Amino acid sequence: MKQDKLQAPFPYFGGKSRIAHEIWARFGTVRNYVEPFYGSGATLLLRPQPFSGTETVNDKDGLLANFWRAVQADPQAVAHYADWPVNENDLHARHAWLVGVKDGIQSRLEGDPDFYDAKVAGWWCWGMCCWIGSGFCSGKGPWQVVEQDGARQLVHLGNAGQGVNRQRVHLGDGRGVNRKLVHLGNAGQEASTGSELDGIYAWMQSLSDRLARVRVCCGDWSRLCSDTVTIIHGETAVFLDPPYADTAKRTSELYRQDDESVAHKVREWAIANGERMRICLAGYEGEHVMPDEWECLAWKTSGGYGRLGSQGSQGSQNAKRERLWFSPRCVRMDKPADMFAGAIA
Repeated sequence: MKQDKLQAPFPYFGGKSRIAHEIWARFGTVRNYVEPFYGSGATLLLRPQPFSGTETVNDKDGLLANFWRAVQADPQAVAHYADWPVNENDLHARHAWLVGVKDGIQSRLEGDPDFYDAKVAGWWCWGMCCWIGSGFCSGKGPWQVVEQDGARQLVHLGNAGQGVNRQRVHLGDGRGVNRKLVHLGNAGQEASTGSELDGIYAWMQSLSDRLARVRVCCGDWSRLCSDTVTIIHGETAVFLDPPYADTAKRTSELYRQDDESVAHKVREWAIANGERMRICLAGYEGEHVMPDEWECLAWKTSGGYGRLGSQGSQGSQNAKRERLWFSPRCVRMDKPADMFAGAIA
């Protein structure tokens, strides 16, 4: 039976599920895999199996990193909180609540490798699926939660201070988080109690099974690029997918933790270590100037998540600008496979 591709249960700008097969063809067999900008995790989730070795991922966004830790540790609890119909009032209330707890979540994730919050993870995942465009939980906006007449209310306070934006909901089929069941052999087919799972509960369980031995970190990307995390564990592949740089001519604030300059530092590190590790750097055409020894692969998306949000028509135009640069240590490909096949993140 043909197996569906395992993927994140929320939309995410810049996912690489369509091109993951090309990345792994060039990484080949490695003992150690490192992903400092994890995002939706498409590349790791589509890694060919079986394999052995160490996998370490990281994301600076605490709400995103918390989701992956929580679904790894307690997938059924995450599914419980994510399993909710689309409701505009609930979206605004949960959005405001998440903005209020995000800083505390991030600091605990950075200080405690075992910490996670399943409620925060489930509500964040549900909200990502209901929200239209970028900016969910960014903490930028004129609406704030205040105590008024003995109750917590969301009120408009002009542009003073940090707050939230009120956003339209994405109605779709009205069910909230996608309930599609993924099929991964026996992974996720039975709960710990032995009862049959379906929909989002099976999906979360499948993700948990895949991530069982993955180290999920939260913090600055450079923490994962030292020798103690990379080459000390054997032949290492590093997938670098930083936020597009200011030279990429893209919309700013696409991510809750956005930075239009970090890609330049990432590029410098990649060039300096390209002979030591199998490195793939993702970006837009013209964003990076790489040495001649690096292979450049052009590929195309459909515009993906950008078509639905603030990117608009620019998202469709940028779909043709995607590039991957592979270090000299990567497996050289005489004839690339069909780069336009497969699903779109």
